[in-house]
Amino acid sequence: MKNYLLTPGPSYVPYWIREELAKEVIHHRTQEFREILKEVNQSLKKIFCTQNPVIIFASSGTGAMEAAVTNFFSLKDKIIVINGGKFGERWKEIAQSYGLEVIEYKIEWGDFPSPEHLDNLLKKEKGIKAIFTTLCETSTGTVYNIEEIARLVKDKDTLLIVDAVSGLGQDKLLTDEWGVDVVVSSSQKGLMLPPGLSFISISPKAQEAMKKANLPCYYFNLAKALKSYNNDDTPFTPSVSLIVALRKSLGVINREGITNRWKRFSLLSSATREAAKSLGLSLFSRRPSNSVTAIRSPQGISSSQLVNLLRKKYKVSIAGGQSEFKNKIFRIAHMGAIDKDDLLVCFSFLEKALRELGYKEFDEGISLKKIQEVLDV
Repeated sequence: MKNYLLTPGPSYVPYWIREELAKEVIHHRTQEFREILKEVNQSLKKIFCTQNPVIIFASSGTGAMEAAVTNFFSLKDKIIVINGGKFGERWKEIAQSYGLEVIEYKIEWGDFPSPEHLDNLLKKEKGIKAIFTTLCETSTGTVYNIEEIARLVKDKDTLLIVDAVSGLGQDKLLTDEWGVDVVVSSSQKGLMLPPGLSFISISPKAQEAMKKANLPCYYFNLAKALKSYNNDDTPFTPSVSLIVALRKSLGVINREGITNRWKRFSLLSSATREAAKSLGLSLFSRRPSNSVTAIRSPQGISSSQLVNLLRKKYKVSIAGGQSEFKNKIFRIAHMGAIDKDDLLVCFSFLEKALRELGYKEFDEGISLKKIQEVLDV
Protein backbone atom coordinates (compact mmCIF):
# COMPACT_ATOMS: atom_id res chain seq x y z
CA MET A 1 0.00 0.00 0.00
CA LYS A 2 1.41 3.40 -1.02
CA ASN A 3 2.31 5.90 1.69
CA TYR A 4 0.70 9.30 1.17
CA LEU A 5 2.65 12.21 2.61
CA LEU A 6 0.53 15.32 3.21
CA THR A 7 2.50 16.74 6.12
CA PRO A 8 3.72 20.36 5.96
CA GLY A 9 7.30 19.17 5.62
CA PRO A 10 8.83 17.00 4.56
CA SER A 11 6.42 16.96 1.64
CA TYR A 12 6.06 14.30 -1.02
CA VAL A 13 9.16 13.82 -3.23
CA PRO A 14 8.04 12.80 -6.76
CA TYR A 15 9.71 9.97 -8.64
CA TRP A 16 11.42 12.29 -11.15
CA ILE A 17 13.22 14.00 -8.27
CA ARG A 18 14.17 10.65 -6.75
CA GLU A 19 15.69 9.65 -10.10
CA GLU A 20 17.91 12.75 -9.99
CA LEU A 21 18.98 11.93 -6.44
CA ALA A 22 19.98 8.43 -7.54
CA LYS A 23 22.57 9.70 -10.03
CA GLU A 24 26.28 9.36 -9.33
CA VAL A 25 27.74 12.13 -7.21
CA ILE A 26 29.99 14.59 -9.04
CA HIS A 27 32.84 16.61 -7.53
CA HIS A 28 31.78 20.09 -6.49
CA ARG A 29 35.02 21.90 -7.39
CA THR A 30 34.54 21.35 -11.11
CA GLN A 31 33.23 23.38 -14.02
CA GLU A 32 30.43 20.82 -14.42
CA PHE A 33 29.05 21.54 -10.96
CA ARG A 34 29.62 25.30 -11.25
CA GLU A 35 27.41 25.33 -14.36
CA ILE A 36 24.68 23.50 -12.46
CA LEU A 37 25.00 25.88 -9.51
CA LYS A 38 24.90 28.92 -11.81
CA GLU A 39 21.65 27.68 -13.38
CA VAL A 40 20.15 26.94 -9.96
CA ASN A 41 21.11 30.37 -8.60
CA GLN A 42 19.33 32.10 -11.49
CA SER A 43 16.28 29.83 -11.28
CA LEU A 44 15.87 30.44 -7.54
CA LYS A 45 15.47 34.16 -8.18
CA LYS A 46 12.28 33.46 -10.15
CA ILE A 47 10.74 31.48 -7.28
CA PHE A 48 11.74 34.17 -4.78
CA CYS A 49 10.55 36.95 -7.15
CA THR A 50 13.81 38.80 -6.70
CA GLN A 51 16.84 40.05 -8.59
CA ASN A 52 18.90 39.77 -5.40
CA PRO A 53 21.30 36.92 -4.61
CA VAL A 54 19.75 33.77 -3.11
CA ILE A 55 22.38 31.90 -1.08
CA ILE A 56 22.17 28.12 -0.59
CA PHE A 57 23.29 26.41 2.63
CA ALA A 58 23.56 22.71 3.40
CA SER A 59 21.18 22.82 6.37
CA SER A 60 17.55 22.73 7.37
CA GLY A 61 15.55 25.96 7.15
CA THR A 62 16.58 26.81 10.70
CA GLY A 63 20.15 27.28 9.44
CA ALA A 64 19.04 30.07 7.11
CA MET A 65 16.99 31.54 9.96
CA GLU A 66 20.12 31.63 12.10
CA ALA A 67 22.04 33.26 9.24
CA ALA A 68 19.31 35.91 9.06
CA VAL A 69 20.02 36.78 12.70
CA THR A 70 23.81 36.57 12.83
CA ASN A 71 24.74 38.45 9.66
CA PHE A 72 22.83 41.72 9.97
CA PHE A 73 23.00 42.72 13.64
CA SER A 74 25.21 43.49 16.60
CA LEU A 75 24.88 42.66 20.27
CA LYS A 76 21.83 44.29 21.94
CA ASP A 77 20.35 45.56 18.67
CA LYS A 78 16.62 46.01 19.05
CA ILE A 79 14.26 44.01 16.83
CA ILE A 80 10.54 43.21 16.65
CA VAL A 81 9.49 39.56 16.37
CA ILE A 82 5.93 38.76 15.35
CA ASN A 83 5.07 35.63 17.32
CA GLY A 84 1.85 33.86 16.41
CA GLY A 85 2.99 30.25 16.43
CA LYS A 86 5.87 27.81 16.71
CA PHE A 87 8.02 29.47 14.07
CA GLY A 88 7.50 33.00 15.35
CA GLU A 89 8.75 31.52 18.63
CA ARG A 90 11.80 30.19 16.79
CA TRP A 91 12.73 33.66 15.52
CA LYS A 92 12.52 34.89 19.10
CA GLU A 93 14.66 32.03 20.48
CA ILE A 94 17.39 32.43 17.86
CA ALA A 95 17.55 36.20 18.31
CA GLN A 96 17.71 35.98 22.10
CA SER A 97 20.42 33.32 21.95
CA TYR A 98 22.62 35.85 20.11
CA GLY A 99 21.94 38.66 22.55
CA LEU A 100 19.51 40.78 20.56
CA GLU A 101 16.88 42.81 22.38
CA VAL A 102 13.57 41.29 21.28
CA ILE A 103 10.36 43.33 21.31
CA GLU A 104 7.74 40.63 21.00
CA TYR A 105 4.51 41.32 19.16
CA LYS A 106 2.56 38.30 20.36
CA ILE A 107 -0.65 37.37 18.61
CA GLU A 108 -3.10 34.58 19.29
CA TRP A 109 -2.38 31.33 17.45
CA GLY A 110 -4.48 31.26 14.28
CA ASP A 111 -4.63 35.06 14.10
CA PHE A 112 -2.52 37.38 11.93
CA PRO A 113 -0.65 40.62 12.68
CA SER A 114 -2.30 44.03 12.55
CA PRO A 115 -0.29 46.55 10.49
CA GLU A 116 -1.77 49.33 12.60
CA HIS A 117 -0.53 47.76 15.84
CA LEU A 118 2.86 47.14 14.26
CA ASP A 119 3.07 50.74 13.05
CA ASN A 120 2.33 51.97 16.56
CA LEU A 121 4.98 49.65 17.94
CA LEU A 122 7.55 51.04 15.50
CA LYS A 123 6.68 54.59 16.61
CA LYS A 124 6.85 53.69 20.29
CA GLU A 125 10.09 51.68 20.21
CA LYS A 126 12.89 53.79 18.77
CA GLY A 127 15.86 52.31 16.93
CA ILE A 128 14.23 49.10 15.67
CA LYS A 129 16.72 47.38 13.36
CA ALA A 130 14.37 44.76 11.90
CA ILE A 131 10.99 43.09 11.90
CA PHE A 132 11.06 39.29 11.89
CA THR A 133 7.93 37.50 10.74
CA THR A 134 6.62 34.51 8.80
CA LEU A 135 4.88 34.23 5.43
CA CYS A 136 2.97 31.10 6.40
CA GLU A 137 2.97 30.23 10.10
CA THR A 138 3.12 26.46 9.58
CA SER A 139 1.89 25.56 13.05
CA THR A 140 -1.43 27.37 12.51
CA GLY A 141 -1.91 27.30 8.74
CA THR A 142 -2.02 31.10 8.70
CA VAL A 143 -0.66 33.37 5.97
CA TYR A 144 0.49 36.81 7.10
CA ASN A 145 -0.09 40.09 5.25
CA ILE A 146 3.55 40.64 4.26
CA GLU A 147 2.78 43.31 1.65
CA GLU A 148 1.14 45.53 4.27
CA ILE A 149 3.95 44.95 6.78
CA ALA A 150 6.54 45.77 4.12
CA ARG A 151 4.95 49.17 3.48
CA LEU A 152 5.75 50.16 7.06
CA VAL A 153 9.51 49.80 6.62
CA LYS A 154 10.12 50.14 2.90
CA ASP A 155 11.57 53.66 3.22
CA LYS A 156 13.18 53.14 6.65
CA ASP A 157 16.49 51.66 7.73
CA THR A 158 14.54 48.84 9.41
CA LEU A 159 14.92 45.47 7.69
CA LEU A 160 12.00 43.14 6.98
CA ILE A 161 13.01 39.50 7.42
CA VAL A 162 10.52 36.79 6.44
CA ASP A 163 10.45 33.06 7.13
CA ALA A 164 8.99 31.54 3.94
CA VAL A 165 10.09 27.99 4.74
CA SER A 166 6.64 26.48 4.21
CA GLY A 167 4.99 29.24 2.18
CA LEU A 168 7.43 29.61 -0.72
CA GLY A 169 5.85 28.42 -3.96
CA GLN A 170 2.26 28.41 -2.77
CA ASP A 171 1.62 31.66 -0.90
CA LYS A 172 2.14 34.84 -2.88
CA LEU A 173 5.38 36.65 -2.07
CA LEU A 174 6.69 39.47 -4.28
CA THR A 175 10.04 39.97 -2.58
CA ASP A 176 11.40 42.90 -4.58
CA GLU A 177 8.11 44.57 -5.46
CA TRP A 178 6.94 44.63 -1.86
CA GLY A 179 10.37 45.52 -0.44
CA VAL A 180 11.19 42.43 1.60
CA ASP A 181 14.87 42.53 2.55
CA VAL A 182 15.57 38.94 3.59
CA VAL A 183 13.59 35.78 2.79
CA VAL A 184 14.53 32.36 4.12
CA SER A 185 13.23 29.01 2.93
CA SER A 186 14.22 25.36 2.56
CA SER A 187 14.08 22.38 0.23
CA GLN A 188 11.62 19.96 1.83
CA LYS A 189 8.33 21.78 1.31
CA GLY A 190 7.28 23.67 -1.80
CA LEU A 191 10.42 22.69 -3.71
CA MET A 192 9.58 18.95 -3.51
CA LEU A 193 13.00 17.80 -2.27
CA PRO A 194 14.16 15.94 0.85
CA PRO A 195 15.38 18.08 3.77
CA GLY A 196 18.94 19.36 3.58
CA LEU A 197 19.02 22.69 1.73
CA SER A 198 18.15 26.15 3.02
CA PHE A 199 18.01 29.44 1.15
CA ILE A 200 18.32 33.12 2.00
CA SER A 201 17.76 36.09 -0.31
CA ILE A 202 19.55 39.34 0.52
CA SER A 203 18.49 42.83 -0.61
CA PRO A 204 20.97 45.70 -1.14
CA LYS A 205 19.68 47.27 2.10
CA ALA A 206 20.43 44.02 3.92
CA GLN A 207 23.89 43.84 2.36
CA GLU A 208 24.61 47.32 3.72
CA ALA A 209 23.50 46.18 7.18
CA MET A 210 25.96 43.26 6.94
CA LYS A 211 28.87 45.70 6.85
CA LYS A 212 28.00 47.04 10.32
CA ALA A 213 27.09 43.73 11.97
CA ASN A 214 29.46 42.08 14.45
CA LEU A 215 27.67 39.00 15.74
CA PRO A 216 29.80 35.85 15.46
CA CYS A 217 29.26 33.50 12.54
CA TYR A 218 31.45 31.05 10.67
CA TYR A 219 29.61 28.46 8.59
CA PHE A 220 26.54 30.70 8.07
CA ASN A 221 28.70 33.67 7.05
CA LEU A 222 26.96 35.53 4.24
CA ALA A 223 29.99 37.63 3.30
CA LYS A 224 31.92 34.44 2.54
CA ALA A 225 28.90 32.95 0.80
CA LEU A 226 28.36 36.02 -1.41
CA LYS A 227 32.01 36.06 -2.44
CA SER A 228 31.75 32.45 -3.59
CA TYR A 229 28.29 33.04 -5.09
CA ASN A 230 29.73 35.65 -7.45
CA ASN A 231 32.06 32.95 -8.79
CA ASP A 232 29.33 30.26 -9.06
CA ASP A 233 30.87 28.47 -6.12
CA THR A 234 30.32 27.77 -2.41
CA PRO A 235 32.69 28.46 0.52
CA PHE A 236 32.14 24.97 1.98
CA THR A 237 31.11 21.58 0.65
CA PRO A 238 27.58 21.85 -0.79
CA SER A 239 24.90 19.14 -0.85
CA VAL A 240 25.78 18.13 -4.39
CA SER A 241 23.02 15.60 -5.05
CA LEU A 242 20.32 17.82 -3.59
CA ILE A 243 21.45 20.76 -5.74
CA VAL A 244 21.41 18.56 -8.85
CA ALA A 245 17.85 17.53 -7.96
CA LEU A 246 16.97 21.16 -7.18
CA ARG A 247 17.83 22.09 -10.76
CA LYS A 248 15.18 19.61 -11.92
CA SER A 249 12.61 20.85 -9.41
CA LEU A 250 13.14 24.51 -10.27
CA GLY A 251 12.88 23.74 -13.97
CA VAL A 252 9.45 22.17 -13.46
CA ILE A 253 8.24 25.01 -11.23
CA ASN A 254 9.45 27.75 -13.54
CA ARG A 255 7.94 26.11 -16.62
CA GLU A 256 4.59 26.26 -14.85
CA GLY A 257 5.31 29.82 -13.72
CA ILE A 258 5.12 31.06 -10.16
CA THR A 259 1.91 33.04 -10.76
CA ASN A 260 0.17 29.98 -12.20
CA ARG A 261 1.45 27.95 -9.29
CA TRP A 262 -0.01 30.38 -6.77
CA LYS A 263 -3.38 30.12 -8.52
CA ARG A 264 -3.29 26.32 -8.54
CA PHE A 265 -2.46 26.04 -4.86
CA SER A 266 -5.10 28.61 -4.04
CA LEU A 267 -7.64 26.21 -5.59
CA LEU A 268 -6.18 23.18 -3.80
CA SER A 269 -6.31 24.98 -0.46
CA SER A 270 -9.87 26.11 -1.12
CA ALA A 271 -10.86 22.53 -1.94
CA THR A 272 -9.28 21.35 1.32
CA ARG A 273 -11.11 23.94 3.39
CA GLU A 274 -14.47 23.26 1.73
CA ALA A 275 -14.01 19.51 2.13
CA ALA A 276 -13.28 19.94 5.84
CA LYS A 277 -16.33 22.15 6.32
CA SER A 278 -18.54 19.62 4.49
CA LEU A 279 -17.65 17.14 7.25
CA GLY A 280 -18.89 19.59 9.88
CA LEU A 281 -15.33 20.49 10.91
CA SER A 282 -14.17 24.05 11.56
CA LEU A 283 -11.01 25.76 10.39
CA PHE A 284 -8.45 26.97 12.91
CA SER A 285 -6.90 29.89 11.05
CA ARG A 286 -8.52 33.30 10.61
CA ARG A 287 -6.43 33.86 7.45
CA PRO A 288 -5.82 30.44 5.88
CA SER A 289 -2.67 29.72 3.91
CA ASN A 290 -2.40 28.19 0.44
CA SER A 291 0.31 25.86 1.81
CA VAL A 292 -1.32 24.11 4.76
CA THR A 293 -4.80 23.95 6.30
CA ALA A 294 -5.27 23.65 10.07
CA ILE A 295 -8.55 21.99 11.12
CA ARG A 296 -10.07 21.67 14.57
CA SER A 297 -10.52 18.08 15.71
CA PRO A 298 -14.13 17.09 16.56
CA GLN A 299 -15.08 17.33 20.21
CA GLY A 300 -14.07 14.23 22.10
CA ILE A 301 -11.48 13.13 19.53
CA SER A 302 -7.80 13.85 20.09
CA SER A 303 -6.15 14.97 16.87
CA SER A 304 -3.16 12.81 17.83
CA GLN A 305 -5.43 9.75 17.77
CA LEU A 306 -6.70 10.73 14.35
CA VAL A 307 -3.22 11.39 12.95
CA ASN A 308 -1.88 8.08 14.31
CA LEU A 309 -4.81 6.07 12.95
CA LEU A 310 -4.45 7.58 9.49
CA ARG A 311 -0.73 6.93 9.40
CA LYS A 312 -0.66 3.40 10.83
CA LYS A 313 -3.78 1.89 9.27
CA TYR A 314 -4.29 3.86 6.07
CA LYS A 315 -0.71 4.98 5.26
CA VAL A 316 -1.78 8.62 5.05
CA SER A 317 0.46 11.04 6.92
CA ILE A 318 -0.90 14.40 8.01
CA ALA A 319 0.33 16.52 10.93
CA GLY A 320 -1.09 17.10 14.37
CA GLY A 321 -1.05 20.34 16.29
CA GLN A 322 1.92 21.76 18.17
CA SER A 323 2.41 23.11 21.67
CA GLU A 324 -0.92 23.63 23.47
CA PHE A 325 -2.82 22.66 20.31
CA LYS A 326 -1.14 19.25 20.06
CA ASN A 327 -4.38 17.31 20.52
CA LYS A 328 -6.78 19.98 19.29
CA ILE A 329 -6.00 20.51 15.62
CA PHE A 330 -4.65 18.58 12.66
CA ARG A 331 -2.97 19.95 9.56
CA ILE A 332 -3.19 18.89 5.92
CA ALA A 333 -0.56 20.22 3.52
CA HIS A 334 -1.15 21.21 -0.10
CA MET A 335 2.31 22.16 -1.28
CA GLY A 336 5.05 21.03 -3.60
CA ALA A 337 3.92 17.99 -5.61
CA ILE A 338 0.61 17.44 -3.79
CA ASP A 339 -2.34 17.42 -6.19
CA LYS A 340 -6.06 16.70 -6.46
CA ASP A 341 -5.61 12.91 -6.33
CA ASP A 342 -3.67 13.19 -3.07
CA LEU A 343 -6.46 15.24 -1.52
CA LEU A 344 -9.10 12.74 -2.66
CA VAL A 345 -7.15 9.88 -1.08
CA CYS A 346 -6.55 11.86 2.09
CA PHE A 347 -10.19 12.78 2.62
CA SER A 348 -11.42 9.32 1.65
CA PHE A 349 -9.43 7.82 4.51
CA LEU A 350 -10.04 10.81 6.78
CA GLU A 351 -13.77 10.06 6.57
CA LYS A 352 -13.12 6.40 7.47
CA ALA A 353 -10.87 7.32 10.39
CA LEU A 354 -13.34 9.85 11.78
CA ARG A 355 -16.13 7.25 11.71
CA GLU A 356 -13.92 4.70 13.44
CA LEU A 357 -13.25 7.22 16.20
CA GLY A 358 -16.96 7.85 16.66
CA TYR A 359 -17.53 11.01 14.65
CA LYS A 360 -20.29 10.38 12.08
CA GLU A 361 -21.84 13.83 11.55
CA PHE A 362 -21.54 13.70 7.76
CA ASP A 363 -22.75 11.81 4.70
CA GLU A 364 -20.25 9.31 3.35
CA GLY A 365 -18.27 10.69 0.42
CA ILE A 366 -19.42 14.28 0.92
CA SER A 367 -15.89 15.64 1.24
CA LEU A 368 -14.81 13.95 -2.00
CA LYS A 369 -17.75 15.51 -3.84
CA LYS A 370 -16.79 18.89 -2.45
CA ILE A 371 -13.20 18.55 -3.67
CA GLN A 372 -14.47 17.64 -7.13
CA GLU A 373 -16.84 20.64 -7.11
CA VAL A 374 -14.07 23.11 -6.30
CA LEU A 375 -11.40 21.68 -8.60
CA ASP A 376 -13.41 20.57 -11.63
CA VAL A 377 -13.98 24.08 -12.93
